[in-house]
Amino acid sequence: MTTSENPASSSSAPAVPPTPAMPPDAQGTQWLDGAFPPPPSFPAGRSAAPGQEQYARPSGPIGQVRPTGLTMLLFFVTLGIWGFVYYYQAQEEMRRHSGTGLGGVLALLISIFFGIVSPFLLSNEVGGLYERSGRQPPVTALTALWFFPGMLILVGPFVWFVRTNNALNDYWRGLGAR
Repeated sequence: MTTSENPASSSSAPAVPPTPAMPPDAQGTQWLDGAFPPPPSFPAGRSAAPGQEQYARPSGPIGQVRPTGLTMLLFFVTLGIWGFVYYYQAQEEMRRHSGTGLGGVLALLISIFFGIVSPFLLSNEVGGLYERSGRQPPVTALTALWFFPGMLILVGPFVWFVRTNNALNDYWRGLGAR
């Protein structure tokens, strides 16, 4: 009997329980003592990122970077009509890139008939691009609360647009758009 197995041992060091034998790996060999086990394997078609299992990485064409100030200027000069063009273009590019989302025509119809929900949908789609690529989304549907009820403080829609458009531009630039 060894000293570590004898509870009545007179040694001053605390008794260390024996290390259990490590299970064999897939090849039937033992792991080295103290080595970490191999990472868990995931079923085909699933990623290791928790919460990302249902998404495939976006692989479509990269969208266009739209300068925030110029887009806001065009919105005012055209008395708001450029907002419809922006919703169409942004949503269509995101759908082509990720394969999911509303697409331009449906986003345009929603912005014409149910305009108040368009900022929520756009911010949600931009955040979805980040999530599907495995990154933390800088904007979500909740960001659109800057638009409504944020319009009651007048600067809310500007805050929403700057945050959402900059997040979308940063996403496109991260993929190589200029």
